[in-house]
Amino acid sequence: MTTARFHHISLSVADLTAQEAWYGSALGLTHVDERLEMPEAGVRTVVLSSADGLRVEFVERPGSSPAAYADPFAATAVQTFTHLALQVPELEAAFAHLTGECGAAPVSPPAPGATPGMRYAYIADPEGNLLELIEVSGE
Repeated sequence: MTTARFHHISLSVADLTAQEAWYGSALGLTHVDERLEMPEAGVRTVVLSSADGLRVEFVERPGSSPAAYADPFAATAVQTFTHLALQVPELEAAFAHLTGECGAAPVSPPAPGATPGMRYAYIADPEGNLLELIEVSGE
C-alpha cells in the first residue's frame, strides 16, 4: 500500500492574472508557493495556497479551450476531474459571499446532501470551473 495525502489540484485557465486575483479575494489563496514561466511548453503557472493549507495550481496556456457544464452532473460526460470540493463552515454565507460579492455563477443552490448532516451547493468561478461547497454538521 502507498500512503498519500492531498497536495494540490491544478486548473487550466485562460487568464492566469484574473484567476489568481479572484481566488485570492474569494477563497484566501494569497500565498504564492511557486510561479513558473515555461516558454518551451507555452505555459505560465502559479501555485497559490491559503492559511488553512488549501493549494491550487493555475496553468495558463494560450489557445486552451474552456469546458462549460450546465450542471454538476453534465461534467461527468468527460472522464476527467469534474469539480473542486471545498468544506466551508457556513454554507449559506459562503454561497452568498461567492455568488454576490465575488461574482461566482450560482450552479446549484444550497441543498441537503446524501450523507446525514451534510449540505452542499455548486458555483462556477469566472472561467466556469465548478466548485462544490460542502457544510458538515458538527465539524
